[in-house]
Amino acid sequence: MTQRPEPRLPDPNIVLYDTLTRQKVTFEPTTPGRVGMYLCGPTVYSDAHLGHAKKEVAFDVIRRAFTHFGYKVRYVANITDVGHLQNDSDDGEDKMLARARLEQLEPMEVADKYMWSFVKDMEALNVLKPSINPRATGHIGEQIALIEELIARGHAYESAGSVYFDVRSWPEYGKLSGRKLDDQEEGVREAVREEKRDPRDFALWKNAEPGHIMRWESPWGVGFPGWHIECSAMSLKYLGEGFDIHGGGLDLQFPHHEAEIAQAEAAGHAFARYWMHNNMLTIGGEKMSKSKGNFLTIQDVLAQHDAMVVRFLLVGSHYRSITEFSDAAFESARSGYRRLTEALHEVERRLPNAPAGQNAALDAKIAGHVQEFEDALRDDFNTPKAVAALFGLTTDLNAALNTGEVPRGTLEAARRAYRDLGGEVLGLFAGGSGPAQSDDSQVVSALMDLVLKARQNYRLNKQYAEADELRDTLTKVGVTVEDTKDGVRWKR
Repeated sequence: MTQRPEPRLPDPNIVLYDTLTRQKVTFEPTTPGRVGMYLCGPTVYSDAHLGHAKKEVAFDVIRRAFTHFGYKVRYVANITDVGHLQNDSDDGEDKMLARARLEQLEPMEVADKYMWSFVKDMEALNVLKPSINPRATGHIGEQIALIEELIARGHAYESAGSVYFDVRSWPEYGKLSGRKLDDQEEGVREAVREEKRDPRDFALWKNAEPGHIMRWESPWGVGFPGWHIECSAMSLKYLGEGFDIHGGGLDLQFPHHEAEIAQAEAAGHAFARYWMHNNMLTIGGEKMSKSKGNFLTIQDVLAQHDAMVVRFLLVGSHYRSITEFSDAAFESARSGYRRLTEALHEVERRLPNAPAGQNAALDAKIAGHVQEFEDALRDDFNTPKAVAALFGLTTDLNAALNTGEVPRGTLEAARRAYRDLGGEVLGLFAGGSGPAQSDDSQVVSALMDLVLKARQNYRLNKQYAEADELRDTLTKVGVTVEDTKDGVRWKR
């Protein structure tokens, strides 16, 4: 019976870039050994797009890295199913209602349809499920309570059945984005101006006009919550005062995250201590946009590319860097991912029949690459350097495999590195490394041994057409056969 490894002590040397302070800082958890993370999830009114994939994979790796480094992680990611108006403003139609009208569905039908579509996309990309996945419509009471606290403290006011946050009452508004209040463009319609004391005030609660389907009772009349208030309320509910990390896309920094901080802190609550934002992506060198005709959903991409290749492309760029999606980028990702998977497969193929023992020199190289990988992630989750460490491991391992036998202990160390680092941390090699997969690998290896013996017999009997047919058949299903000076080798 294999002995389970001892739990790893939380690593105190993790450094992250904090958007709020605009510098790299050493991470110090609110509660020793634990990390509380909140991620702004999707507004479920349409299929998820590539921008969602970038964000979700980026923070999934950050979450996995914290777990790898010995922390217990509570990961909360919300679902927005009410209150997010067109153009991210206080004026316009709710995105859920607009889609409901287009598809002739109830708003909650729209929400459920696209929420489960999003879940399916995330499963394909091997993104772990959140610890808690709260929906805005399920937390109306918490949002109302937070609004009441803001009114009581003089930071919000009721006007014509709606409630607005008074930005002039909170001098720190703008500290996350660095925008000074007086420099912010007003840009709102006259009809909205009349309700607000200042055109830059933002809605906490909106009055529901007649015919507005999504509506709840409140102290200010029938209405619905604004977009920003849900995340303040739900993150505080599930992660508590002064939780560790709040994450999201760079496009949410203003106004959404700026508003979240103002709402929570003005109500007297210690809010997120670290803010992390992922950068955007480009397609063919241009920002993704429906108007440019380069808008792609995750399903569009998965119809053309293997999900793990898509994930590999995403982790190949730093979360704070722009990720380029292009034919050349996908081809490079496909080639790189194939190189890693072939090396892992070759290790697993050789393991059952490998001689006992260790190769001390190769063991040291493997340990060095593991150290490089972990150091890269300690430095603001630098996935490109982490991937480079896996390629370094692959180069040294292939060199050893090409020279002859590698002992079992060393192969196990290599396999552990691929599975723990590439699999568990970067989320690649979806399918895991449990008993079922291990058994499948042994079955495939045994069958391949039989096929290669049959091919060798054909060649010995000068039945070259039959031998070539076997080889061609294997090639069609993705198995390459190589005749080397040390005998026949095969790989996927």
